[in-house]
Amino acid sequence: MAYKFVDNYRERGARKQLVETIKKKGIADERVLKAIGKVPRHFFFDETFWNQAYKDIAFPIGEGQTISQPYTVAYQTELLHIKKGDKVLEIGTGSGYQACILLELGADVYTIERQEKLYERTIQVLPYMGYKPHFFLGDGSKGIREHAPYDKIIVTAGAPTVPEELLKQLTVGGILVIPVGNAETQKMVTILKTGENDFEKHVLDTFRFVPLVGDKAW
Repeated sequence: MAYKFVDNYRERGARKQLVETIKKKGIADERVLKAIGKVPRHFFFDETFWNQAYKDIAFPIGEGQTISQPYTVAYQTELLHIKKGDKVLEIGTGSGYQACILLELGADVYTIERQEKLYERTIQVLPYMGYKPHFFLGDGSKGIREHAPYDKIIVTAGAPTVPEELLKQLTVGGILVIPVGNAETQKMVTILKTGENDFEKHVLDTFRFVPLVGDKAW
């Protein structure tokens, strides 16, 4: 499959402006801001919609899914406190944009997507762009047990509860970031695993995600 990727001064300038926008909204981690400023978000859009790529909005990508709002991507990423070499499980590959941000921060990313069409596209597009996470097709609500444990886990869809299976796959000292709520709105939740069966939970701001569908979710 052929892809037409052009990244010129106009797109780079738009990314710089996007970084300033999310910085004003409260994102302070300079490494996260630098990653947002580097990943060409318009590559995840049909060329017809490139003018929408650097607005701080979510946008449909097909199969009932969206590419998340850049502020939301930065917000979740900042909560993970990524260190270079961290083994990170991403639930919901979607467009692949979030995975690219994590890779820019030096994470070793394992990403799983249940929608086959999205999966097929990302396994071609991301390597073409130079990003190479470990791709998996399947039910993300159950995690990827065979590659556990993970230092960090990020869920990019709204769950009714925190899946117990994900907590089991988190290493002691690890962080899980997940939106939890109903089909309309969710609260961002962070969970620090302080012991084999001990957790520290924080409930943060309100967001709206597509639903996490699977055996351990909706």
